Amino acid sequence: MGDRNLLQYIIVTLKGIAMGAADVVPGVSGGTIAFISGIYEELITSLNNFNLSTFKTWKDKGIKAAWHKLNGNFLLALFSGIAISVVSLAKLISWLLENHPILVWSFFFGLVLASVFFVARDIKRWNVAVILVFILGALSAYFITSLPPADNSDSLPFFFLSGALAVCAMILPGISGAFILVLLGSYKTVLDAVHERDFLILGVMALGAVFGLLSFARLLKWMFHHYQNITLALLTGFILGSLNKIWPWKEVLESRIFGDKTVAIKEINVLPMNFPGHNQLEYAIPLAILGFSLIFILEKIASKK
Repeated sequence: MGDRNLLQYIIVTLKGIAMGAADVVPGVSGGTIAFISGIYEELITSLNNFNLSTFKTWKDKGIKAAWHKLNGNFLLALFSGIAISVVSLAKLISWLLENHPILVWSFFFGLVLASVFFVARDIKRWNVAVILVFILGALSAYFITSLPPADNSDSLPFFFLSGALAVCAMILPGISGAFILVLLGSYKTVLDAVHERDFLILGVMALGAVFGLLSFARLLKWMFHHYQNITLALLTGFILGSLNKIWPWKEVLESRIFGDKTVAIKEINVLPMNFPGHNQLEYAIPLAILGFSLIFILEKIASKK
C-alpha cells in the first residue's frame, strides 16, 4: 500500500474497469482479474480496514487520517473503474454474449486458464494438505457451476442473502457474482429492479453486499495471514473448477425466458467437433491464445515498471 501518483491511480482505475467487465459476464470473477493484476491482497486489506477503529480515528484525528487508514484513494479509484465498466460495458458484453458467445467464452477461457498457472505459482510449498485443498477447491467450483438455477424468490431477507453471497463470489477468484445470482434465482429480479428503479430491492441487496464484503474480507485477510499457501491452493482450485462454466462449446438442453431474454438453465459441454452448428474454431483458438497470452504480457509490463 502507500501513496501513489496520478498515473498510478489511473492504472488502478483501469484495473477496476477490467474487474467490472469480468463481473458483468456470468462465469468470470472480478476477483480473478484483481489477482492477476496484482491488487488482490491490497483490496482485501483495504476492505478489512472498514471497522470501528477507523471511526475512532475519524473522531480523534479527523476525516483525512481516517481516509488514509482506509486506503481511500485506492478504493475510490478501483470502485470508480468497476462502476464505469458496469455502466458502459454491460450493454456491449451482453450483446457480444448473445451474438458471439463462442468467441467471448474462448477469450475468457484462455484468460482464466492462464490465471490458474499465475496464481498457483505463488504457492511456496506443495504438500499433501495443499494438494488436498487445491482438489477440494476445484471440485467445489465444478459442483457449484453445475447446479441448476433456482426459481425466483421475492422475500427481502432472500435478497439480502443474495447480495451477500454474490459479492463474496465476486471477490473470490473463480466464481462470479452474476452466476451466483443466476443460481439463486434472483438474477432476473435484480435486472428488473435496475430497469424499474426498485430502490427497496436494490437497497436491501446493497446492504447484503456491504455485509458480505466486510465480513468475507475479514475472513480472507485472516486466512492469507495465517495459511497463505493453503488459501492460494483453494483459490487456484476455484479458478480451475470454474473453467467448466466458461467452456465455449455447449449444447443447451433446457432454457427459460426471463422477460425478453432466453437464458440456458441446463446445458452440457461438448467437443468443438460435436457442437451443433458452426464451431468457429478458426476464430476461437486465436482468441483463447490471446486471452492466455494477455496475462503474461501484463505481468511482463508490470515487472518492468
